[in-house]
Amino acid sequence: MKPTQLQPSEFATYYGAYIAQVSNEYTLVEELEISVHRLVKFVQNIPMDKFDYRYAEGKWTIKDILQHLIDAERIFAYRALRFARNDKTALASFEENSYVDEANANSRSIQSLLSEMLVVRQATLSLFNTFTEAELLRIGIASNNSMSVRALGFVIIGHQNHHQKIFQERYL
Repeated sequence: MKPTQLQPSEFATYYGAYIAQVSNEYTLVEELEISVHRLVKFVQNIPMDKFDYRYAEGKWTIKDILQHLIDAERIFAYRALRFARNDKTALASFEENSYVDEANANSRSIQSLLSEMLVVRQATLSLFNTFTEAELLRIGIASNNSMSVRALGFVIIGHQNHHQKIFQERYL
């Protein structure tokens, strides 16, 4: 399945910007695997002095953003699991700024962050590989919005692509 197969009823409007950044060239599972390696390779080519750089007061560093991607992917994958298992409990949103403030990403090495990113993505891939077509279509509620399991997968990729684009535009 590809992002253009999603219906507007499968995700909140604000997630459309992330989903639009996902290539239609590969399937969801293929792109989950390919995109993380693309990000790691990209980050490994960033000059060391840029990892703690902030392009403006109060903005996150590249390390902060990598930790944010890790945390968000864990949350989105958890939501996907709950929805795929037909859990009808509405799930709360999360405050991304608080997560970044508490994560202490800037005290970590870039290799540590990239290693964690790869481990988290492997877990996400393992999870999405178990979902049937019916499970991928299931809808749950998170942050007061309907969301399908498959839309969550595309949001994980698009969210990563969005931040990689921000790296290119504002950090390098």
